[in-house]
Amino acid sequence: MSAIVSSPADAQGTFWQCATFARMFSGIQLFGAAAGWWNQAVGKYGRGDAPKEGAVLVFKSIGSMRSGHVATVSQIVSDRIIKVTHANWSTPGKVENDVEVMDVSANNDWSRVRVWFKSLGGLGTSSYPVYGFIYNGKGKAAATTTAEASAPSADAILKAAADTKAARAKSPLAALIG
Repeated sequence: MSAIVSSPADAQGTFWQCATFARMFSGIQLFGAAAGWWNQAVGKYGRGDAPKEGAVLVFKSIGSMRSGHVATVSQIVSDRIIKVTHANWSTPGKVENDVEVMDVSANNDWSRVRVWFKSLGGLGTSSYPVYGFIYNGKGKAAATTTAEASAPSADAILKAAADTKAARAKSPLAALIG
């Protein structure tokens, strides 16, 4: 909280956790470790194994990813390829827009995926187990609209973060909280 962000460009310096970013980008209001979102969604949001734009893909917790991971579906490319927008994957704390995710599960059920990785400039060599997709709960018709129509863009989120931090800095309490 001690840093003062004065412009949207400064918000690019924000360190994003995947869960915080996915919550803001998708509108799905779940909290805590990313892998825990799957069970938290019961009774609150629909869940399934079919990708839909605006849905959140939930990765299981594994040794190299103890908290799991979440990513918001931004585009359906084919029955086995989607694009996601997510944070804290290839570059710690950074947002990546529209990166490729491929279903590599034996049964074509989105239970195991490979994800685009910046340093490779393509799909990573590892595959990751996933629970499935959490749907934004805005109804079937809304779930099939574009991510831009159902959720704010990454740039809009970064601007909102910058505006919030700038407003806090002008607050009389800013001096007290640093």
